[in-house]
Amino acid sequence: MSDMSEAPRIGEDAVGRMTNNRQFKLLADIPVRMSVEVGSTSLRLAEVMDLAEGSIVELDRQADDLLDIMVNGALIAKGEVVTVNGRYGIRIIDIAATENRLAGIERRG
Repeated sequence: MSDMSEAPRIGEDAVGRMTNNRQFKLLADIPVRMSVEVGSTSLRLAEVMDLAEGSIVELDRQADDLLDIMVNGALIAKGEVVTVNGRYGIRIIDIAATENRLAGIERRG
C-alpha cells in the first residue's frame, strides 16, 4: 500500500471528454456500484457460526496479488490498494478487455 495524496484523480476534464461523445451522454449519469474484491473463500455454515472477534479467515489470494475491481458485479480492472489523505483508494493497474467489461452490463434474466 502506498500514499497517493499527490496522485492525479479522475477529474472533471476526463468526465467532460467522455460526456462530449454522443454515445456516452445518455449513459453518463447512470449510477453504478464499484467494489474491490480482496479475495474469497468457501465456508460451511457451521464455520461461519463459529467466527468470533479475532478469528482469521484465509482467502484465496496471495498478499501481493492484484485486487479485482468490479462495477455492478462485472470485472473491469485489476489494481492495488493505496492511501489518499488517510483514506483507502485503488490504483488501476490493468483494465479488463472490453468484451469482459460489457458482459457485466448485459441484462440477466
